[in-house]
This record gives sequence, structure tokens and C-alpha cells, in this order.
Amino acid sequence: MKRLSIQQVFAKLSLVVGAGLLAAGCATGPDNTPKNLVDTAASAGQFNILSQAIKQAGLEETLKGTGPFTVFAPTDAAFNKIPKAQLDKLLADKEALKNVLTFHVLPGKVMSKAVTNASVKTVNGANVTVSRSGDFVGYDDALVTKADIEATNGVIHVIDTVVMPPRR
Repeated sequence: MKRLSIQQVFAKLSLVVGAGLLAAGCATGPDNTPKNLVDTAASAGQFNILSQAIKQAGLEETLKGTGPFTVFAPTDAAFNKIPKAQLDKLLADKEALKNVLTFHVLPGKVMSKAVTNASVKTVNGANVTVSRSGDFVGYDDALVTKADIEATNGVIHVIDTVVMPPRR
């Protein structure tokens, strides 16, 4: 895991404190029916790039399926931290995109209170470091800014950075 400076830690902590951790109930549609992970993310308004990427990578049906899954979902702002040329290249490469997106998914439903400091296996097969300090949850170099957004087939934790899987 990359070491952060004190200033970077405080900047990330300030972001979380400012945003607050959200413990939301199960997401529902306009007719009050529960929504799956894909529909929950699509309706949130801050995951437009992620929603597009899920479709382009061919993961939509899987993430709408039974699950359960835990998705550490980067926001549009997180994707926009990636230089445009690099992001465009990633979005155009279905296999690379699938590799990155499945690195953000854990099998099973893991609520934020259940996170412990550990290395866990992602859906793409690589390990990622998850950590917890009080109410703060980390996913490799990303910080969870909203936690425990439940869907019918799992849970979403909003993160502030797109985490790249290790090179194989």
C-alpha cells in the first residue's frame, strides 16, 4: 500500500468528515421496488462513468444478478482524476476495463462495520488491502466517502479514487 503524507491523510479525512458517512436503506425505484447494484448506481447521479464502463465491459448482467456483491464504486470525480487520454484508452479496452472494474468488487455482502484490516480477494482474483480506523474505511489507496448503500443483490461503498489492480 502506498504511504500517504500527513497532509494527504488530513485532506482525505476532511473530505470524509465534510461528506459524512451515509448508512442508507435499500435503494428503491420510483414505484418503491428495490433496485439492484447497477440500477442503484445509475440512479445516484454520481456514477455516470462507472455505469457506462460497466456496460462497455459487459458486466451489467452479472452485477444485476443474484450476487451478493460488494462494490467499491468510484464516482465520476474519481474517474476524472485519471488523465483524459489514459481514461479514454481504458474505456476503449474491454478486457482492461473489465480487469479494473472487477478489482472494485468483492464476492459477498460486506457492510462497513464488518471491514477489518486485511488483504482480501477481489472478483478479478487479485488481492486488495481493506482497512478500517474508527468510522473510516479504506480500499487500497481510496477512501470510502459514503458507506452501506444497500441494493437487492449487495452493497455499494462510494470511493474517491479509481484503484488500479496489480499488473499480472
